[in-house]
Amino acid sequence: MSDGFYVGAIGLGAQQRALDVIANNIANVNTPGFKRNQLRFYNLIASQSPSQTAAADLGQAMDQSAGVALDSSPLLNDAGEIERTGRTMDLAIDGMGFIELMGPAGQTLLWRGGNLKINEDGLLAAANGMALRAGITVPADATAITIAADGRVSAAVPDSADPVEIGQIELVRLEDIASVEPMDGAVYRVRDGASLTQAAPGEAGLGTLAQGAVEKSNTALNDEMVALMLVQRAYAANAQIVQAADQLMAIANGLRR
Repeated sequence: MSDGFYVGAIGLGAQQRALDVIANNIANVNTPGFKRNQLRFYNLIASQSPSQTAAADLGQAMDQSAGVALDSSPLLNDAGEIERTGRTMDLAIDGMGFIELMGPAGQTLLWRGGNLKINEDGLLAAANGMALRAGITVPADATAITIAADGRVSAAVPDSADPVEIGQIELVRLEDIASVEPMDGAVYRVRDGASLTQAAPGEAGLGTLAQGAVEKSNTALNDEMVALMLVQRAYAANAQIVQAADQLMAIANGLRR
């Protein structure tokens, strides 16, 4: 079979994956705290083993290209615009860092903020129902919640003239952004062995908290549309390679008759 089919198929597969990544970025342009994924193409190199190379050619054996691969990673350090909503249960991180959530089966999940809620156990939680790792219990008779820039959480209760401090939200920083896996709802799962630095908001280079605000997606629609057009043209070019290889095979088959 002609190598043109393999070359075209590899190119079509890579561009299809790129299209999926761009489509996901565009679909989450309005998702609070979403971090767009960046595309990276790189060549795959296959080395010839001595058993596959004639003795006379061992000194001249060279690495050969084995195709192209696509890697995508979220731009976690690119902060989105902070939008003021005025809603008490909205929370954003102004700067670096993540809020740690209590995931199922003890998983470590990171969250860039968004809509807060009080779950059935009375714990302060993200909109998906996962409680904050800080384990902040909100009194059942609380009439308002205040979250300071340094992470101190206070609640207004009928029995006290002044708000009562009920907990402290701390932030964590990733040492290696490649050690997380994106999940739905702008939540990230931390892989085993990842190194995390924990500190209060505003310390150790971490950002501060902003109550009544949400962080918008860092997806720029104009940039994604430009990337989309480039991928579409690259996909069409690889399709033409397959078409040309098919025509050449047809000519070759015709010569045999």
